[in-house]
Amino acid sequence: MIRRALPEDAAAIAAVHIGTWQAAYEHVLGADRLAGLDVERRRAFWARVLADDARTGDLFVAEDGAGVVAFASSGPAQDGSGDGELYALYALPRAWGGGAGSALMDATLDALRAGGFATALLWVFADNPRARRFYERTGWTLDTDESARKVEELLGVDVTEVRYRIRL
Repeated sequence: MIRRALPEDAAAIAAVHIGTWQAAYEHVLGADRLAGLDVERRRAFWARVLADDARTGDLFVAEDGAGVVAFASSGPAQDGSGDGELYALYALPRAWGGGAGSALMDATLDALRAGGFATALLWVFADNPRARRFYERTGWTLDTDESARKVEELLGVDVTEVRYRIRL
């Protein structure tokens, strides 16, 4: 089931966020660094986001019988381009391949369209083949523009990210 996130979902979203990072990014960031992620700090972040009445964009969760297994966040592009942006889409490993990600993608793209965006972008680790295959299967195209690659420091590691785009 896909629904809009509620303030009381902050802890579950934080657990998905950290659990997904620990499973999906171990080869990039290292297990030791990922083990140090603070669930309470992430919960506080999502609680602030969900409580912000001035927040633009959308936050959806996917639930199974055991609770929240995935979430997606989107809104206006952070680069000021006027595009929409998929900020995050994370699913616990137990939900991989089960349709939660696709259902969240559909809800997110519908919300971006309803927000008046004609195109959207997202950033993903260059070394994240599983996510990149998923994005390509759902219609996103790798952006080949020079500005479509960036290096960011995360947990003490320089990580290359690439940009994808989709026409809505």
